[in-house]
Amino acid sequence: MGGNDAKRIVSDPAILGGKPVIKGTRIAVYLILDLLSEGHSFDDILALYPHLTLEDIKACIQYAARVCQTTEIVESFGVAADA
Repeated sequence: MGGNDAKRIVSDPAILGGKPVIKGTRIAVYLILDLLSEGHSFDDILALYPHLTLEDIKACIQYAARVCQTTEIVESFGVAADA
């Protein structure tokens, strides 16, 4: 992980079964990514979760980028066929 996401994204088996979350919260990285993919802006997300910061949201994106760099795609979601 990069400097920003390494400090902000954590995994604990006792929290959401070990899914990556924003440190100090029970907000999963995938939840933030889902909101972004649905078209919500950073400001929308910060309004929904006022205790988060812009850096928390950016850390989720950075974390996902790192996972994509190191993880082989197992399923196809049809994106390549639509491109």
